[in-house]
Amino acid sequence: MKSAVCAALLLLVSLFPAVQAADDDTRVALEAAVAGNNRSAQNRARDIYRHPVQTLLFFGIRPDITVVELYPGGGGWYTEVLAPFLHDHGTYYSASYDPESSSDYYRKNAKAYLDKLAADPATYGNVKVTVLAPPDKVDIAPAGSADLVLTFRNIHNWMDQGQAETVFAAAYRALKPGGVFGVEEHRGKPGSVQDPKADSGYVNEDYVIELAKKVGFELAARSEINANPDDTKDYPDGVWDLPPSLRAGETDKAKYLAIGESDRMTLKFVKPAAATK
Repeated sequence: MKSAVCAALLLLVSLFPAVQAADDDTRVALEAAVAGNNRSAQNRARDIYRHPVQTLLFFGIRPDITVVELYPGGGGWYTEVLAPFLHDHGTYYSASYDPESSSDYYRKNAKAYLDKLAADPATYGNVKVTVLAPPDKVDIAPAGSADLVLTFRNIHNWMDQGQAETVFAAAYRALKPGGVFGVEEHRGKPGSVQDPKADSGYVNEDYVIELAKKVGFELAARSEINANPDDTKDYPDGVWDLPPSLRAGETDKAKYLAIGESDRMTLKFVKPAAATK
């Protein structure tokens, strides 16, 4: 019995360096992607607020998995990191705006995003672009194919459209059992009444958690990586008075720059391993 226990301990000790090396390799590869020459100077400048390495590691990113990003935006902030990181060994689905939308905003940003990909095929040639336009177009990736679905500061948009639950359900459907749904969003004041349209851009953390649970997710972890205690969340134009939008122009600009970008929740949800759908 004693020899068996010793053998098991030796096996664990021998395996641990390999696991640690794999984690280190992931971090090194991710740091290289964040430092890549494909990234714009404007996007790099926001790293101090968005913490891409820490955030993606918290969500469990690896270079050999299937990742879906929801609403990458016209500029593809995280696309600049995820596309090269997943290029060789993983799969990256970008569930983007509908280029056939009736909205000028969505059509314009869909075109800008596709033009960005086309301009650098060496970096972005493997990106699989799908369309997310709820409630009709929600096939963001094949059902049960994704290891990780990500959304960054988008939930307020889906709330405004009355489609937040629809999008969360689409994320759930795309994930494998045991897969992770990583959420980052402007965080509202604890205890405040949630505006169902989220007109200020802020969303209560408990609202997001209950919404995720409603479609079947379980909360696995939360992080303060993207917290900002200086954000008072009481601005005339909501979160958009803060950088990078600075919607108020020169009015109180110095104050808003001193505050920095918004206070954000960072939540990790899991699709139960026993899920059948």
